[in-house]
Amino acid sequence: MNTKIITRLTVFTLAGAILAGCATEQQNNAAVGTGAGAALGAGLGAIFGGGKGAAIGAGVGALAGGVTGYNWQAIRGRLSGASKGTGTTVSEQPDGSLKLNIPSSVTFATNSYQINPALYPTLNELSTQMSQNPELVADVRGYTDNTGGAELNQRLSQNRAQAVAVYLSQHGVAPNRLAATGYGPSQPIADNNTEQGRAQNRRVEIYLKATAQHGQQPRYQ
Repeated sequence: MNTKIITRLTVFTLAGAILAGCATEQQNNAAVGTGAGAALGAGLGAIFGGGKGAAIGAGVGALAGGVTGYNWQAIRGRLSGASKGTGTTVSEQPDGSLKLNIPSSVTFATNSYQINPALYPTLNELSTQMSQNPELVADVRGYTDNTGGAELNQRLSQNRAQAVAVYLSQHGVAPNRLAATGYGPSQPIADNNTEQGRAQNRRVEIYLKATAQHGQQPRYQ
């Protein structure tokens, strides 16, 4: 087997183990900045970090080559159904992508990048839809409010985006169909001076883009 493939599989296995093993620390809001957090960041960074990994390079390249006029109706309906009651919104974007805006109440606890079980149904349905529609790629983006230091928030948002990407990969989505980026507090959608606004700014956004019409050869391959 190709050495790079073995390395990526090993890193994903390690990342999954660390995500599970950090649960106690994360519940105490202490995972970010610990040795375990650093190990997760280093392991995931080998795949997604810095724009240098093969996985994120393929994903980003595919995201730039989307097609217009894709029929999102069935996929949107499935994702909306799986997310019902969570506050997640699923909407078509002017550039032809499908956006999932997932609020902090169902994503991660404060200062944590351990995925909240309330998010599992949405991610499980997303992985199912991506498996059934191989022309789709996903761009996962993590955001925080402006509470705390900029470096901590940047790292936290990156780890959160990567945790979602790893979950999707572990549920059957090829790494070259995924991109993960943390934006920290840099792109607020609400007023950080209020608790309600900060809650809206703590979010994960997932953009689905089609690289071909359904049934055609995907462009990312």
